[in-house]
Amino acid sequence: MIDTFLVPEKTVVSAKGDGAPVDVGGAASRVFLLTLSISNIVEQEALDVSIHGSADGAAWESKPLTIFPQKFYRGQHPLLLDLTRHPTVKFVRAHWEVNRWGRGTEIPMFEFHLTIREVPPEILKEATAEAKALA
Repeated sequence: MIDTFLVPEKTVVSAKGDGAPVDVGGAASRVFLLTLSISNIVEQEALDVSIHGSADGAAWESKPLTIFPQKFYRGQHPLLLDLTRHPTVKFVRAHWEVNRWGRGTEIPMFEFHLTIREVPPEILKEATAEAKALA
């Protein structure tokens, strides 16, 4: 069961960057819960986080697998990542961009982390059965 960080706790960034690759090739499920947790910011700035995939952990697809909506505030932001339509993806990593405007320093600052947790296959089966029963 995969349950780890795409961006480590208490990561502070002031420029764009990439997280370390995480191997998801051995996952029993191809569906993951991503949780972006922003713990510190300054006013008038934005954080853009996307998730990219790779077959080998070296060459990364330019088009992201998913993108979090742009964030401006502290908080926890969940997002599902479904890799069932991406069978060649064995590795994922986070990419972030930061932007700052207004008065004060022009250097943005975000403290955040990003987790990835595999959604167990039995939960997916239960959710599919419930959705079919409601249809």
